[in-house]
Amino acid sequence: MTAFYNATAELGVADKVTAFTASDFGRTLTSNGDGSDHGWGSHHFVVGGAVRGASFYGAPPPISVGNGSGSEDQWHVGQGRLLPSTAVDQYAATLARWFGVANTELAGVLPHIGNFGGSAYPIDLGFMG
Repeated sequence: MTAFYNATAELGVADKVTAFTASDFGRTLTSNGDGSDHGWGSHHFVVGGAVRGASFYGAPPPISVGNGSGSEDQWHVGQGRLLPSTAVDQYAATLARWFGVANTELAGVLPHIGNFGGSAYPIDLGFMG
């Protein structure tokens, strides 16, 4: 990724090129005896000259296996599976807005984006300049 970014900077297009990972695939925090099972959520990265970097966007859930009755266990659905707190749709909407998609057209690009909004679950996560 460093070489890719450096090449875009050398060409003078770093502010116009963004690399982005997205997946809803994750792993559980507990073992099934042969490793870990499929889970939800994962970490992603965004690289480019227009990215507001050096920050963590989203809210990670508390890390535990969810075997207790504490408030942190609201993020667990059993077997070490964590519920993600930020959707791939929100990341995609942030990029779509940077590409020039109007707010009124986001639902046509991201059919589930209507499930988000407000300060708790913003549509635009703010990582693009």
